Amino acid sequence: MKRSESDSSFVSAPEDGPIKDYRDYRVRKSSLIATVNWTHVIGTYLPTLFLVGIGVLFAQLVHQVVSDLSSRVEHKASPGEIDFSIETITAVILGVREIFSNLFSTFLVAPLQSGEGGILSTDVKITALILVVMGWIVLNDNPTYMLAFSTFKAPDSWKADHPQIIQMMKNQNCFTDDSIKFMERLLERSGTGQSTAWPPGIIQCLEEGKETDRSISASRKEAETVIFDIVESALKKAKVHPKEVDVLVINCSLFSPTPSLCAMVISKFGMRQDIQSFNLSGMGCGASLISVGLAKDMLQRRRLQGGKALVVSTEIITPNLYHGNERGFLLQNTLFRCGGAAIVLSNSWMDGRRAWYKLLHTVRVQSNSDEAYNCVYEAQDGDNQRGVRLSKEIVKVAGKCMEKNMTTIGPYVLPLSEQIPVVTTMALRFMIKMTGKLLKKCGQEKLAAKLPNKKHYVPDFKRGIDHFCIHAGGRAVIDGIEKNMKLELFHTEPSRMALLNYGNTSSSSIWYEMEYIQEHQKTNPLKKGHRIMQVAFGSGFKCTSGVWLKL
Repeated sequence: MKRSESDSSFVSAPEDGPIKDYRDYRVRKSSLIATVNWTHVIGTYLPTLFLVGIGVLFAQLVHQVVSDLSSRVEHKASPGEIDFSIETITAVILGVREIFSNLFSTFLVAPLQSGEGGILSTDVKITALILVVMGWIVLNDNPTYMLAFSTFKAPDSWKADHPQIIQMMKNQNCFTDDSIKFMERLLERSGTGQSTAWPPGIIQCLEEGKETDRSISASRKEAETVIFDIVESALKKAKVHPKEVDVLVINCSLFSPTPSLCAMVISKFGMRQDIQSFNLSGMGCGASLISVGLAKDMLQRRRLQGGKALVVSTEIITPNLYHGNERGFLLQNTLFRCGGAAIVLSNSWMDGRRAWYKLLHTVRVQSNSDEAYNCVYEAQDGDNQRGVRLSKEIVKVAGKCMEKNMTTIGPYVLPLSEQIPVVTTMALRFMIKMTGKLLKKCGQEKLAAKLPNKKHYVPDFKRGIDHFCIHAGGRAVIDGIEKNMKLELFHTEPSRMALLNYGNTSSSSIWYEMEYIQEHQKTNPLKKGHRIMQVAFGSGFKCTSGVWLKL
């Protein structure tokens, strides 16, 4: 079945006015001065300049030796000319070797001496000092580059339309008529398309005489098919051999077999025995950026020699089809689909020239209330059927969690024109609050009640971010974030198209959206220097966000 491309239905004119183009959100470069990562600006071409500088330093050393030996080495050249005789070349080589020998023997103390005791000339010292500063900047930049990523494309035999999905539910022989009708309504409103992927163990029930296979072997088969495909593709795109991978992080929330999924990948691709591997489970749809953050932290431990990390995000559907009739559990049967993504990261500055993106910021906010903890909860229903229960409070909990996340990441990505109103509003609200308390202490309750209620200023993230990858958790999720963040239709187009073409693929959904931005979107084309924000939610409850720079 053919995938949908950038569709005009997602960019039609809204009711309250004409549609805005991505060009309407261009911001003067002077207004973005506070958001510029100057270390990155300098460090982009610093590795090349560093190598050139080493060449210049060596040339200066040779020039110094030639100058020192010119009065002592006899040559046949006329004044102003250079004699490239064997004697001259040999003398220069011996002189350079003597300089390096003296440097190592004195532990680089002699070059710092002034006057006649010094080995190096002033210009050589200046060049060496510049190289030391450049090296210091490179080491302190701690970059994390994305060399490539790949998403899973299911074969046609895995795909099903809405009528087929409902027929699969009926063939389970466990759902009541009310539950079937309820899932039909959910499916119609879900925003998923007519060509989304289900694992072979479940979709085989459409064939006559076959039942659903939810066994551990069927689950492993799904995991192997998805994960092996995306890992092989991502490594090929990044031109990285499996033995070059130093860190492996795999997140899969509801399927955690023994041996682990990490062990499965290491065994399949023959990775090194000293590889650092981490298998994350139970962290929900927001786990991918958590995995990226973990890989980034592990790579920083190899900052001197550099390293490469492989992050795999997926969810295995086979063992997680709910077979009960409680409505709080039924949503997972109509929304989640097969999918996965593999991302290759590197912190080697030599890889910066061929990388696709550079990671600028990651933020993770974890709620700690009982309400947040229970809003996405794996449990058994009254008939002991296992599933994931979604609370009615999930929208409110997600909103509060996202507000804290955006407040944290805002100063790093917003221009001054948006940061100043935020600070001003916070100051005014504080002054009004303190004034009200003071009036109440003085017995002026009526006057305190007349104080204005200053609303929070909602910053316009569109002024600092060019593209948004909002977790495709459902049409209502995308609509809510679009409204609260005042995004335009072309900003949420990648999320809607990912939901339409692939469904909710859990933690990997944000990578299907980034892929859409990179390869298909025409209403807001990706360009070098653009910044992409990924936002995802997970059980617990948590909100994760990350900002990437297109290189």
